Amino acid sequence: MEGPGPVKNERDLLYSEEEEALRAAVRDLLTDHCDAPGVIARTESGTPHHLALWKALTDGMGLAGLLVPEELDGQGATHREAAVVLEELGRAVAPVPYLTSAVVATEALLACGTDDLLRDLATGTAIGALAVALNVAPGAAYRVVRHEDGLLHGELTGIADAAVADVLLVPADDGGLYAVDATTATVTPQTSLDLTRPLATVTLDGVRGRLLGDAEPAVRRALRAGAGLLASEQFGLAEWTLTETVRYLKERKQFNRPVGGFQAVKHRLAQLWLEVVNTRAAARNAADALANGYDVDVAVTVAQAYAAPVAVHAAEEALQLHGGIGMTWEHPVHLYLKRAKADSIAYGTPGAHREALAALADLQAP
Repeated sequence: MEGPGPVKNERDLLYSEEEEALRAAVRDLLTDHCDAPGVIARTESGTPHHLALWKALTDGMGLAGLLVPEELDGQGATHREAAVVLEELGRAVAPVPYLTSAVVATEALLACGTDDLLRDLATGTAIGALAVALNVAPGAAYRVVRHEDGLLHGELTGIADAAVADVLLVPADDGGLYAVDATTATVTPQTSLDLTRPLATVTLDGVRGRLLGDAEPAVRRALRAGAGLLASEQFGLAEWTLTETVRYLKERKQFNRPVGGFQAVKHRLAQLWLEVVNTRAAARNAADALANGYDVDVAVTVAQAYAAPVAVHAAEEALQLHGGIGMTWEHPVHLYLKRAKADSIAYGTPGAHREALAALADLQAP
């Protein structure tokens, strides 16, 4: 009797032809509409969000609805495609609320089954923001507002992209998640390190909200997806800084030879290249796990524990290896360093994710 045949492994972390075509389309759009001088100018203007670019991504390409089923006017795609978009947005440090609206807020609404709001977010009719501080890790405690006599009262800080949100998804002390019209809340900008993803304080003073469902599972699902796909943004950021640094070092000469030809510099770049390609593997694994539902918690914690410090390291190396020009405001490397540093505490620090991974693997500290 013959034994069972080999088990086929269906997991494929390589990019499909469709994903590469999506990447090319997004990169072309960003090349035309999101150049570095424009991003820097927006950070100095007080209104950093590029809403015209957001409209092109949503109306023109339908990218806000990648995670939304087709019957709700979405694209019916998966986290893999959303990850490719985030890689490209990370490469450009694009000041658009894609992660916060098209991923985090959308995942919260998918958990609640709120069809009308999902349609609005999928079509770009509205921008959503989950009113949970950006630094909160999946499964961690988060602040809530008071629900009393049908009205919401309280203050929530560190809410990313709240300044451009049309609807706020607010957790309350009764365990519910409420949709609040952003025009009825007071949104006050906070000083943010990353000027391309600004934070704000949201104050609710007797505001009426619409109950969507239970907050805890919706917030957990939203933050887990946010953390997992943030790794793709961090990979895109790290890849751009490495590529740009290598390009510069081939052109910059010292002692009549390219700086990149010095052995010590080669070693630094080789080490960074290894870190970046490993980040791509971790980020792709997290996206694929979210898309297919296998070992999601482990994949997300591994990706965030690894990707966050690599993105910071890549940006720091870019700043240093660009020499004096890297220290200027006109060069965009400071945007990447600030985004990398801010991302390193978004949806949980690397340390928090390592602790979570230890618990998942039953490897408790002595």
